[in-house]
Amino acid sequence: MKAEIICVGTELLLGDIVNTNAFVIARALKEIGIDVYYHTVVGDNFTRIKEVFQSALKRSDVIITTGGLGPTRDDITKDAIAEALNLKMIINEEALRKIEEFFKRVNREFTKNNLRQALVPETSKIIPNEIGLAPGVLLEKDDKIVIMLPGPPFEMEPMLYNYCIPYLQKKSGAIIFSRVLKFYGIGESSLEEKLIDLIDSQSNPTIAPYAKMGEVTIRITAKAKNKEEAIQMIIPIEEEIKRRVGNYIYAFDDQKIEDVIAKMLIEKGITIAIAESCTGGLISHKLTNIPGISKSLERAVVSYSNKSKIELLGVNPETIEKNGAVSEKTAEEMAMGIRINAKCDIGLSVTGIAGPDGGTLEKPVGLVYIGYSDKNHTFSKKFLFKGKRQEIKERAANAALQLLREKLLEF
Repeated sequence: MKAEIICVGTELLLGDIVNTNAFVIARALKEIGIDVYYHTVVGDNFTRIKEVFQSALKRSDVIITTGGLGPTRDDITKDAIAEALNLKMIINEEALRKIEEFFKRVNREFTKNNLRQALVPETSKIIPNEIGLAPGVLLEKDDKIVIMLPGPPFEMEPMLYNYCIPYLQKKSGAIIFSRVLKFYGIGESSLEEKLIDLIDSQSNPTIAPYAKMGEVTIRITAKAKNKEEAIQMIIPIEEEIKRRVGNYIYAFDDQKIEDVIAKMLIEKGITIAIAESCTGGLISHKLTNIPGISKSLERAVVSYSNKSKIELLGVNPETIEKNGAVSEKTAEEMAMGIRINAKCDIGLSVTGIAGPDGGTLEKPVGLVYIGYSDKNHTFSKKFLFKGKRQEIKERAANAALQLLREKLLEF
C-alpha cells in the first residue's frame, strides 16, 4: 500500500507553525508496512485542496489529511474532498449530538457555524475525537482509503494511534522494522565505500546511510509479516556490517552518545568531573539527562573566563599567558585540575572558540581543544569544527563524549 499525507493550513506554508503531523503520521505508517511516497502541504484554499487531493488519488492507495475540520469558513477540507469524490455532505447525528452536549455542559451558545463540524461526506464513518469537537472522517471509495484528521497534534495523535493505525494494520498485513547503527570517526563516503556491495545488492532489507551532525548512521529496514521475521532478516546484514566496520559503531537505534557514556561510567564504577569553557555546560547537561548518573558525575564547572580557569581549576596563569586560553596546554591543565580537585578517576575539559567573533588566522572560529586526564596520563586533542555557534558547541560536546568513550573502553 502506498500512502500520501496532505497537511492543510496556510499557517504551515507561512512557517508560523512546524508541520509535526507529517512526521508523526509517516513514522506510524512505517511501523505497519505502509510506504509513504508523498508529503504535501497546501493552504486553506478550496480549489488547491481539491487539486492536491485529486493528484493524490491517482498515485496513492491511502490518503491521510490533517487540518481544516473546524467550524470556521476556512475549514474546508471535507468540502473539497467530498466534491472531488462526487459525494454529498450530510449531518452525522452522533457528531452533532456530541457537539450539542458540549455546549450545554459549558453553558455556551451553540452558534450555527458549529454545525460544520458535524458535516461529513456521505458513506463515510466518523473517527471519535476524545479531546476536541471535530471528529475525524474515514471513507473507502474505489479501492482508495481516505482519512481526515484534525490539525492540532494533541487531538490528531490519539485518533491516529487509537483508531487509524489499527484499522490500517488489518489492511496492510505487514510491518516495516528498522535497525539503526550509529558510527563515529568515519565519514559517510568512506563508510559507503566499505559497504558499497551490500548497498548495491539491497532489496529487502534495504540499507541506507545518513550523515548527521558529527556522526553517520546506517538504517537497515526490512518489510515482513511481523517484527520477529523482520529481525531475522536484518541480523545477517547487521553482522556483516559489524564485521567490516564494527570498530566505528558506538550506539544503536535511539541511543545517544550520552546514554552510552553514562552506562559505561556507572557499570565500571568510574567517577568523572568536567570543566567546560566554550561548550558552556552542554556536556554536563547531556549527561545529567540520564537517570543514575549521579553515581559517576561528581561535579561540572563552567570555567568560561581565564580567572575561573585559574581559581577553580588551578590552571597556571603563565600557561594561559604563553599559550592562550584556547590551547593544548590549557585544556590539559583544566582536565587535570578538575580531576585532582574533585578527587575523581577522570577529568574532562573543553576550551575553544565558538564564534562568530574571536577567531584569528592562527586560532580560527571552530578551533577546540578537548582535554583528558586520569591517574596514568593527561593529554589533549585538537579539533576544528565548522558551523554556527550552536553547531560548534554541539559538535565539541559530542566529540568530547566520543573521546571519553574511547578511553573508557580501556578501563
